[in-house]
Amino acid sequence: MKGRTALVTGASRGIGFCAARALAGMGARVLMVCRDRARGEKARAEIGGDTALHLADLSSQRSIRALAAEVIAREPRLDVLVNNAGGVNGRRELTEDGLEKTFATNHLAYFLLAELLLPLLKQSAPSRILNVASTADRGGHIDFDNLQGERRYIGWRAYCTSKLCNATFTFELARRLQGTGVTACAIHPGLVASNFGHDGGGFLGAMAKLAIPFSLTPEQGADTIVWLAALPDASPHHGQYLSRRRLIRAQRQAYDTDVQRRLWEVSERLSGSPRER
Repeated sequence: MKGRTALVTGASRGIGFCAARALAGMGARVLMVCRDRARGEKARAEIGGDTALHLADLSSQRSIRALAAEVIAREPRLDVLVNNAGGVNGRRELTEDGLEKTFATNHLAYFLLAELLLPLLKQSAPSRILNVASTADRGGHIDFDNLQGERRYIGWRAYCTSKLCNATFTFELARRLQGTGVTACAIHPGLVASNFGHDGGGFLGAMAKLAIPFSLTPEQGADTIVWLAALPDASPHHGQYLSRRRLIRAQRQAYDTDVQRRLWEVSERLSGSPRER
């Protein structure tokens, strides 16, 4: 990874921290995106190497745009984008953009950051976009008439649907990136023992804590991310969904090309992202 630059969102803890640490250990320049400065500085000190800390609230489109502008202004290249940061909310909350928070953070942030950084990724090709999804997508359903849980909100269902959006978006992104030298993959890290979901409150928080004894370590969860990021040639995995370095299947709806196209169009409209490639 020497001479290559990787951006990892949610890099202060869990899978993101372990991926950032491993990539820095391989010689990469790692751009750590964190929400909290104190936690970010602590993580950066632990990781060492050639790292830079960027602060961003990925539920905020204003913050995502500022992050992308900062990266483009400071970095001459970007070889790997790891969209990892996410969350789960027990009750329906709206962001400053008036969007449901789980959908905004877990899906639209992936979409918007990838779109904004795409010119730099293309310039640095061969490069790759790695979207951390989850087989929790099997519990989700993309209903364009209730995409943000306006009618009935169930926290876990919203999370599952956001993960289904991750896979669906990745497949459409891969199709649009054919021939550009930018590889797009979705990754299921497995059930990982981290702090993820612990602040979701109520039933969700309790279930996340109960799952810890049966979970992978964050290092194990980050393994496929690091492997794909460091591969000399990741193009054979373009448009694939992987876990433990192997091809897996997403929920059936993710392969519906009409759903893929419509989700892209809705995401463009909700994020106001650039259309031109």
